[in-house]
Amino acid sequence: MKNRRQFTTTLALMSTAGLLPGLARAQSADTVRILVGFPAGGGSDNIARRLAERLQGTLAPTVIVENRAGAGGQIAVSALKNSAPDGNTLMLSVPGPLTVAQFTFKSLPYKPDDYVPVAMVSTFAFVFAVGPAVPESVRNLKDYLAWASSNKANAVFGSPAAGATPHLVGMLLSKAAGVELTHVPYRGDAPGIQDLLGGQVPAYLSTTGSFSPHMKSGRLRLLAVSGVSRNPIAPDVPTFREQGYPIDLIEWTGIFAPKGTPPAVVQRAGSAVTAVVSQPDFAKFLADLGMTPRTMTPQAFAELIRTETEQWRTDIKKIGFSAES
Repeated sequence: MKNRRQFTTTLALMSTAGLLPGLARAQSADTVRILVGFPAGGGSDNIARRLAERLQGTLAPTVIVENRAGAGGQIAVSALKNSAPDGNTLMLSVPGPLTVAQFTFKSLPYKPDDYVPVAMVSTFAFVFAVGPAVPESVRNLKDYLAWASSNKANAVFGSPAAGATPHLVGMLLSKAAGVELTHVPYRGDAPGIQDLLGGQVPAYLSTTGSFSPHMKSGRLRLLAVSGVSRNPIAPDVPTFREQGYPIDLIEWTGIFAPKGTPPAVVQRAGSAVTAVVSQPDFAKFLADLGMTPRTMTPQAFAELIRTETEQWRTDIKKIGFSAES
């Protein structure tokens, strides 16, 4: 008993003195924030809020979601960069602001090494959908592209942000089809899909998760899904490739921490997130959003991001894409 009391006292003194900074920081958080770069109601926000519920009491007594919407996720990344590297602020992000934006914007308020990967959460596909502004006779991409070609003023599609990957997917379709499509950027999926449903924008491109709450409304039609095979959430919707456009992009959501966060803190947060993602009911929640759970160590996740970034460097240069296109 004496040895145990001595050890506990010594450990407490070392933590107080800063001799065990990683452990002290990992245990001192009363509240952990998860930043999201898009408004409430979108796919990323839904995932972050479910994660926060499950992490509460494990990662910290309180885990909250903080929406820092705008600039295709860049505002959230900037907020993460400027947060203390103590594990109390994390971010759930899609790849766009981390891998693509550095090649499509002239300047960014952060650098690629201003954040560190913590854990992957899910993978997902992209969906091209049309709303009531497009005639009921349009039922596939061929129909839509023919209609857009003959209605140039309405050859418009929205996405959750300029320079985000859905924007890029739309421009890839435009170039592959030889049909000029004008892009309308929104501040996240919630306002964009609302305009799609209301007929203010004819078409919209985003993730499976962002469309899933509206699929049974009867007010939108899904024309194409990315990936090499059809998506379980919409098995009747053909892929872009099936319709002659080889757009196979599958992307991810993941958790990040600020640069300088101690490895022990990163590892602890990553293990907590992975434990949640591995739960069967969380997998079911993701499946209902058209997503697949995917876990990965921080080290493997960092290597994947490096590989994807180099691929985007090549692809963006090849097609001449920019956020203003």
